[in-house]
Amino acid sequence: MTGPTIVPDIASIKDHVDKPLGTTDWVTLPQEQINAFAEATGDTQWIHVDVERAARESPFGRTIAHGYLTLALAPRLLSQLLQVENASRIVNYGIDKLRLPAAVPAGARVRLSAEIKGVRDLPSGGARVVIALELEVEGSRKPALTARAVYVYFP
Repeated sequence: MTGPTIVPDIASIKDHVDKPLGTTDWVTLPQEQINAFAEATGDTQWIHVDVERAARESPFGRTIAHGYLTLALAPRLLSQLLQVENASRIVNYGIDKLRLPAAVPAGARVRLSAEIKGVRDLPSGGARVVIALELEVEGSRKPALTARAVYVYFP
């Protein structure tokens, strides 16, 4: 990773549409983080938290991260790729076209790539921004996640 794209203000986000924002550093997703997510959400399905059973019965040969855990990594990783200055706040407006084509095994390394796909000005001086996301699993042919995140940037 070479560092984030720094956008000086909300109006300048448009200058970055259809330009790749790059790829983050690799991040390891350890079993402890998967367990903490399971505890926080109440999703303690064995395929995520029972290491021995997953080794025996899972088609992946080990535990895997929750799909929503992989999604939850996106904001943290996206901040490595994009920083918009002079925005008072950023609100997650939603996710479009979310797909989870590949599992993330416990202990795997992942990284995010992103590209701004659209910007719509808002009357408040803010902007609704659509960002294409792809979370790659090291060594996998398929991404773990593809989505279009929608954020609202406020002045």
